[in-house]
Amino acid sequence: MGMWIAIAIVLFVLGSMMALKPSGIDQRLDKLRMTARRLQLNPKLVTCPDWVKGKDNEYGRGMIGQYGLVLDNVKLPLTRYQVIDGQWRPASNASSNNINASSDNNGLAIQANFSLDKEPLALPVGIEPFVKALLVKSNSIIIYWEDIAYVRPITNPAYQQKAIETDLLILKENLERWALQMQKQL
Repeated sequence: MGMWIAIAIVLFVLGSMMALKPSGIDQRLDKLRMTARRLQLNPKLVTCPDWVKGKDNEYGRGMIGQYGLVLDNVKLPLTRYQVIDGQWRPASNASSNNINASSDNNGLAIQANFSLDKEPLALPVGIEPFVKALLVKSNSIIIYWEDIAYVRPITNPAYQQKAIETDLLILKENLERWALQMQKQL
């Protein structure tokens, strides 16, 4: 009888320890975000802004990855873009939840800017399908994308851990290029 109690206790302890281990997808996502942080892309998980299509393609629904790049000695206009057919298009301010559609949450006016209009994304195949929007403000450029879809085997069967840094470097280079392109238009 004592042996059965000891086996039950061991199984209970092992089960509890296994429950503490993060899932494979969580481990992959952590690797992605830590690499992005090392490359100074400042990853965050945020609630989806009301002008971005989030969960189930509804505006402002769910959580979304926000990767921002701060650029020193750069002055950029406050503007927003959405992805339409693999190209950047100025974001329409027609969100049903947004009473003052021509300003952001801080009351700053959002300028219509067509510097990146119809500019192709040209991002790695593991990232491009999940990109939703781009926010440009002051000295930073922020991309909104479903970073968890990048690490899920179902949505990205070609995922390779060794490609994370390369893909994120391409993302960073494009963010810098887009910011400089917008700065030239000022």
